[in-house]
Amino acid sequence: MAKLATFDCNELYMHSHSFDAHFSENLTVFCDFDGPIVDVSDRYYHTYQLGLADIQATAAPHNPLYLNHLSKEQFWSMKQERMPDREIAMRSGLQGNQIDAFLQRVSEIVNQPDLLHQDRLQQGVKWALALLHAQGVRLVLVTLRCQEQATQILRSYGLEHLFDQIWGTHDQNAAYVNLAEQKTQLLANAIADCSRQTAAQPSADALSAARPIPFSAWMIGDTEADVLAGQTLGIPTIALTCGIRSQAYLQRFEPTRIHADLLSASHYLVSQMPACRTPYSCKPIE
Repeated sequence: MAKLATFDCNELYMHSHSFDAHFSENLTVFCDFDGPIVDVSDRYYHTYQLGLADIQATAAPHNPLYLNHLSKEQFWSMKQERMPDREIAMRSGLQGNQIDAFLQRVSEIVNQPDLLHQDRLQQGVKWALALLHAQGVRLVLVTLRCQEQATQILRSYGLEHLFDQIWGTHDQNAAYVNLAEQKTQLLANAIADCSRQTAAQPSADALSAARPIPFSAWMIGDTEADVLAGQTLGIPTIALTCGIRSQAYLQRFEPTRIHADLLSASHYLVSQMPACRTPYSCKPIE
């Protein structure tokens, strides 16, 4: 069993203020889906490959299109630095209208069912969720992925019951576009609903960094959208480097902490709880 509060070089303490005020027995963790829980790198890379193949197939036989196919490592490194898809297309050898056709094709196929099966749970996720659940933490999923889709995936892994609430969208492209404004509104709605459960009942529009929420909470995610959403609504944030953004990129947004993955972040949160229950009683979900 992993030792409690064990950290590695990928964990970075970002601010010097005390975290004691953020913890209570009723800690709520708002967590993103793609990145912290699910690894989407294979699907995104395969989508890139299929997009290139489709454009290459349209070239005339007498004028073949020679492309520079990026390796998965090259592609994912560019995504982690938030290089625009248009720039990735250019570096792959596409030009002009070819780029527009490529971007449209990627948008059309990235969420197709025959590609979604390539998503995999991140390493240690089952341990992390079991640990937080065993400590009485209220887990709330806040994702720009379609709500039904996220729920089905969690159910397939036997993890749905660990979440008190699952907040998602009805837009298949929202997760890929990943707009901070949309994530902030979704998180605000989730906070407002949790607040009503604690008898505070503020509206989503009233939530801001200047008006703290009436319960202890953290936001965990792997992109700038998650960090900015938490900061806008006054929640301390943990950015994870196991997803689609690099540590160097995430540091620009000054999250409260940076951790390597959800398990590492969970160990930290549990270690900071004022009355830490024994974490060794929990088991990963089979």
